[in-house]
Amino acid sequence: MLIIPAIDLKDGACVRLRQGRMEDSTVFSDDPVSMAAKWVEGGCRRLHLVDLNGAFEGQPVNGDVVTAIAKRYPNLPIQIGGGIRSLETIEHYVKAGVSYVIIGTKAVKEPEFVAEACRAFPGKVIVGLDAKDGFVATDGWAEVSSVQVIDLAKRFEADGVSAIVYTDIAKDGMMQGCNVPFTAALAAATKIPVIASGGIHNLGDIKALLDAKAPGIIGAITGRAIYEGTLDVAEAQAFCDQYSV
Repeated sequence: MLIIPAIDLKDGACVRLRQGRMEDSTVFSDDPVSMAAKWVEGGCRRLHLVDLNGAFEGQPVNGDVVTAIAKRYPNLPIQIGGGIRSLETIEHYVKAGVSYVIIGTKAVKEPEFVAEACRAFPGKVIVGLDAKDGFVATDGWAEVSSVQVIDLAKRFEADGVSAIVYTDIAKDGMMQGCNVPFTAALAAATKIPVIASGGIHNLGDIKALLDAKAPGIIGAITGRAIYEGTLDVAEAQAFCDQYSV
């Protein structure tokens, strides 16, 4: 299982939100490229970037920062979400050296777009499913749909999606542990690999994910915990590597 540091971008800075609320943000760095360097030096094998402004505006806003990080680390897998709602945007990021694009809102509102994107950019598409009480939320988590997460995930199985990033909004940024039972249930219900996100606080939460024995869980995204020092990236990755052996 991969430990994937999150860099959330708002107005060019690296921030963390609580439960997806833009008004409840903490700025951790005005230099996201240097922050990426910190996690790379700490041994991370993939980075998770989110254009928060883009998620709300429906188009990239912090794309220059994403491109700068991708160019600095051409051999590091990078995934980007937030405001990705056109093939042109995907093409821009892929050409910039980004490994994966995460389709969220558009995947919920126009599921056929996911199939189209997978055909155009095979192996590059991840679907981001963010949920409240099992129902998918969209538009920077401002809207909650009537669509069940597991039902939607199954729909994408035939499209060639590389992974699903599942975020429990109630847990995100709260450092109270992630929703292990639902994450494991999602991994069991779909053939698509699942990346857990939201609420990871310490090594105990990583162990809980591993203890779920759900082979479909391939990664865990962590944000506030690594910024506030309750989780060490290198230690957590080493723990995962040893657990897998």
